[in-house]
Amino acid sequence: MYILKELPYEYDALEPFIDTHTLGLHKNKHEKNYLNKLNELLIKNNYDFRYSLEELAKHINNFDINNKEDILFNLGGVINHEIYFNSMNPNKVMPNEMLTKLLNGKYGNYENFKKEFKEKALSIKGSGYTFLVLNGNDIEIVNLLNQDNPYNHNYIPLIGLDMWEHAYYINYENKKDIYIDNYFEVVNFSIANRIF
Repeated sequence: MYILKELPYEYDALEPFIDTHTLGLHKNKHEKNYLNKLNELLIKNNYDFRYSLEELAKHINNFDINNKEDILFNLGGVINHEIYFNSMNPNKVMPNEMLTKLLNGKYGNYENFKKEFKEKALSIKGSGYTFLVLNGNDIEIVNLLNQDNPYNHNYIPLIGLDMWEHAYYINYENKKDIYIDNYFEVVNFSIANRIF
């Protein structure tokens, strides 16, 4: 069975940008619920848990399974939350030289990238995520709705932002723009930097 990963920081580490209560609910209620449902569905399908979650997303069509849509939804719920939690750090980590060069080449500079990322995130109707991804040899800002995950599209996620209401509503209510600005106060490009 898949197990819930620990946060890479303490629950209060992102204060005041992401509050302790929201982070606790988000990790231990929302993500855990997706994980429990995913395990339950996979066990019903006699799945042997041979793949990592990311590999499972890439190989899902190799399986003759029931409830594929439900499995993908809950799988995405776990994967997307992990990307989101790993995209933040109390000690903000900026893009390295190579990634900065790519961002500058595509968006002009880092501030323009942040502006485009924010505009893309604010354009989501309903629930979903905004990701900076590697798509082949190019970087791209993409929105994925509900719990669709980047691996289903052969993207390599670099950072991700959760735009479901439970990610921000307790602190920010309907002020999504401020939530996005504050996400960039604790953004973590360390995984993206390792890729580059």
